[in-house]
Amino acid sequence: MISVTRLNGTRLYLNAEQIQMVEGTPDTVITLNGGVKIIVRDSPQAVVEKFIQYQRLVKNPQLKIEVGE
Repeated sequence: MISVTRLNGTRLYLNAEQIQMVEGTPDTVITLNGGVKIIVRDSPQAVVEKFIQYQRLVKNPQLKIEVGE
């Protein structure tokens, strides 16, 4: 799971495996498998970095990664 912030300031945890696409339009729009779209405050780059951290943690659990909010 990765944490993102909705436009209203609430925290949302997404299943990173369900992310299909991340766009900056200028708001960041995350499209999930199945076509569900979520608009968040996080930049597209920040979402991608969280996704990469998640993948590294899943593929190599012994790797020490600081997971920040």
